Amino acid sequence: MSSPSKIVLITGGSRGLGKNMALTLAAKGRDIILTYHSKQSEAQATVAEITAMGRKAVALQLDIRQSGNFPEFVQAVRGVLQKEWSATHFDYLINNAGTGIFKPYAETTEVDFDRMVDEHIKAPYFLTQALLPLIKDEGRILNISSGLTRMAMPGYSAYAIMKTAVEALTFYLAKELAPRRIRVNTLAPGAIETDFGGGVVRDNQELNQHIANATALGRVGLPDDIGGAVAAILDEGAGWINAQRIEASGGQGL
Repeated sequence: MSSPSKIVLITGGSRGLGKNMALTLAAKGRDIILTYHSKQSEAQATVAEITAMGRKAVALQLDIRQSGNFPEFVQAVRGVLQKEWSATHFDYLINNAGTGIFKPYAETTEVDFDRMVDEHIKAPYFLTQALLPLIKDEGRILNISSGLTRMAMPGYSAYAIMKTAVEALTFYLAKELAPRRIRVNTLAPGAIETDFGGGVVRDNQELNQHIANATALGRVGLPDDIGGAVAAILDEGAGWINAQRIEASGGQGL
């Protein structure tokens, strides 16, 4: 008798890197719960792609900036676990959702800063806390950070310091959740060609080439590079990796 499929909850899993993570994990035999902010049609299209692979998938709406709605979201997750999987827990949580900001330090406003705090510090901190009762013992949490916590690029100060906090959160969660044998790691992507931050890395050819020239493998990253890294970290054989910051940047900024 085969063991039940692992269930992965991915925030922001309907587009960009989150979508690539969802599709890659589904191709590896995982079932997916993904969240979307407002574009339900995009989310359902991703669900359809996963279903076509023979895996189960569900899309749930979530605004990660509204922490007051997290208890309601947890109830929604509890409901779909029971309905779709006859389960009470899921296996892996990926804190991926969030937007970027590309603005010089001197022009960054308090509104900009507070939005980054809500999305990249408060959301993973309190959403993970709210979901803890639904995460299986020996499960895993993967927090998405950024290569910008290691290397400085002008225009990303607000975003980068939030992601530095995410990396600190990872260490504390790994320590405090150890009695439940929940492994917690950070994945820090380098520059990737997506629409993130207004698509500046993808669409600004001068910036794209500059980053490629500063990367050991000679190019800017692609979404598949990150989906593959996530699948590797969540592989059954990678369970001894814990409390680590793992960068997937092709050797950027060496």
